[in-house]
Amino acid sequence: MESRAEFQKLKSLCPGIELREQEPLRAHTSFQIGGPAALMAFPKTPGELQRLLMAARECGVRLRVLGAGTNVLAPDAGLPELVICTRGCLLGLRLLDGGRLEAMAGETLSRAAVFAREHSLTGLEFAHGIPGTLGGGVYMNAGAYGGELKQVVESVTILTMDGEEKTLSGEECAFGYRTSVYQKLPCVIVKAVLQLHPGDPEEIGQTMRTLMEKRRASQPLELPSAGSTFKRPTGYFAGPLIEQAELKGCGVGGAEVAKKHAGFIVNTGGATAEDIKKTIAMVQSRVWEASGVQLEPEVRIW
Repeated sequence: MESRAEFQKLKSLCPGIELREQEPLRAHTSFQIGGPAALMAFPKTPGELQRLLMAARECGVRLRVLGAGTNVLAPDAGLPELVICTRGCLLGLRLLDGGRLEAMAGETLSRAAVFAREHSLTGLEFAHGIPGTLGGGVYMNAGAYGGELKQVVESVTILTMDGEEKTLSGEECAFGYRTSVYQKLPCVIVKAVLQLHPGDPEEIGQTMRTLMEKRRASQPLELPSAGSTFKRPTGYFAGPLIEQAELKGCGVGGAEVAKKHAGFIVNTGGATAEDIKKTIAMVQSRVWEASGVQLEPEVRIW
């Protein structure tokens, strides 16, 4: 475990970078769950991010990266580590030639989709309702309604844990269903270039509105959650399997299988990380008993 002296040294190496001690993770996750991070950093530029990575390495401080926190379950006890938050920090969207869009990692996917529509570019409509950041979306190859980032990512720029900048092609990202090379590659995603195509902004906007209406009608957006709790098992859909196991409304403590959509586990108020984990385990066990299908969590459990 890192000592306070190591964190103090890191702070001295990073003047001008916003750093908060004992910052509650529940304030930065969509589950609204999680104890304090020993130190949380909010780098405003790739240069500040680079300085943080190099300082953490010099001080021997472990770190994690958090985007919008929409697919993360943080521990009740918090983390004795440095957490680098990119949402609202690494910002910027700009047009490149040939229908390409450069998006920084801290931008939300929704804002990137709106920016594309405003510039008559199609291909990102599916991302409009996804609440995460561009960086988090690339990390897990986020997708919805038949679209996924794999279809539009031309290249991704990263910083290694040594602070070295590298650019990977879309092919080198090794995108798969809710996975990418970044889940095994120690690095921080800085930005991505998306290859889009000219389109009618009215049609693009209508598609985005239609998908958002579908989302509102079918998902429990009024309660804290991390989106779809489970990955889609081959040949099935998680929600119907959970519903068939008669688990809607079931849960542990403040955690509950959403009554509106069984594929979501929600925080009905005061849920702990342990409540969520026990509810996940209960769902996995009951679905296995009922259908012989093993559900794998999509939410990342820290």
